[in-house]
Amino acid sequence: MDNVTYLDYLLPFVFFAVAFIYSSVGMGGGSSYTAIMVIASMSILVIPILSLSLNLLVSTIGSYNYLRNKHGKLRIILPFLLSAIPFAYLGGALQLEKELFLWVLLVSLIVVAARIYLWQDTSLKLHLNNKQKIVVSVIAGSILGLIAGIAGIGGAVYLVPLIIMLNIGTQKEAAAAGVVFVWVVSLVGLISRLQYNSINLAEYIPLIVAVIIGGFLGSYIGAFKFSPKTMEKTLGIVILLAIFFLIKKIVF
Repeated sequence: MDNVTYLDYLLPFVFFAVAFIYSSVGMGGGSSYTAIMVIASMSILVIPILSLSLNLLVSTIGSYNYLRNKHGKLRIILPFLLSAIPFAYLGGALQLEKELFLWVLLVSLIVVAARIYLWQDTSLKLHLNNKQKIVVSVIAGSILGLIAGIAGIGGAVYLVPLIIMLNIGTQKEAAAAGVVFVWVVSLVGLISRLQYNSINLAEYIPLIVAVIIGGFLGSYIGAFKFSPKTMEKTLGIVILLAIFFLIKKIVF
């Protein structure tokens, strides 16, 4: 980041918006952080570590705001975490080649975009018994944990609506579970990655400060007032742009 460009001045504002909006609905924003960094042509070694670090910051603030308002329920989040933790560590330990990392990231972002634009209706309930709900939770946790460790995407974008569809929590409880899930898998994935690679976070202080402020304001509003879910579609544009640029990098 020695050669400062207009993009370096713009990124903190963009990251603030991502942290604000995603934290307001119990999400860390990892999918959008990753997408933005891909668009900015940052190193694939930097992207997952920085994304996990930012996820950890936002979810720490979000967890505090949601839990102090007593939205967090251990019975909801525990089955997801039991399988997510080892898989997040495994994902962080994987040293993928650049091309393979880009493919994993591309597929992950396509699924995120599909979730944002095509999977909006959470009124549909899955009529499962308690045992089936636990099985689904464990499977989902392992997949989301692995993706988090590899690409730095926390997974709350899928987890929150899944909890509602499984009928195991309210919107607020799902948001609280989502932010706690992101905190745990981000921490585990980051610990694993830092054993093999490291970055100088001091170079990204403007992004870190922007995310802290955005995460605090967003989670406060989400926990105590409202949830601006329609803004997900706006952030989905960033994901679509990242998909476009990723395809260009892979194909050309």
